[in-house]
Amino acid sequence: MRVCSWPGNNSLMRKYHDEEWCIPSHDDRFIFEMLNLEGAQAGLSWSTVINKRDQYLIAFNHFDIEYCANLKDDDLESIRLNYGIIKNKLKIKAVRTNAILALDLIKEFGCLSNFFWSFVNHQPIINLWDKENQMPAETEVSQRISNELKKRGFKFVGSVIIYSFMQAIGMVDDHIIECPFHSQNKRP
Repeated sequence: MRVCSWPGNNSLMRKYHDEEWCIPSHDDRFIFEMLNLEGAQAGLSWSTVINKRDQYLIAFNHFDIEYCANLKDDDLESIRLNYGIIKNKLKIKAVRTNAILALDLIKEFGCLSNFFWSFVNHQPIINLWDKENQMPAETEVSQRISNELKKRGFKFVGSVIIYSFMQAIGMVDDHIIECPFHSQNKRP
């Protein structure tokens, strides 16, 4: 069996691949974390974000949605200056904006999980790629989710970001078919 090669030799990337990537999650806190971390990645590599993940978790109180929604401008500036996160002011402010809007989704749908997973009929899409280069950067589903989020005012939620987010929370299984972490290869 071949394991997916994209994590390379980075131990944090390998841990993420093995323990989180493409594993279905319905935990709203984790969903919110991944939405924001994927947004922070815009224009950067995932390894840049994953290497700063611990600092993000501390800075944003483990991406507690209520906490993030109540951050003030001074709080956001303090986070930018005092934590080892990506320093882009718009990306930092997006966490608060997205938290406020996430609370609206929770009111409307009961939880974030219900909203996002409804786009795939609450079942993960299991792809059967032989090679990593067969994996798309975006899909019709990621485009629909992106359009809906943008319409609601969410930030850093383009279609490519959303496809990565779908992988992050397991809405899509994009492990290559030979990878021991692919859904078909896991033992019950």
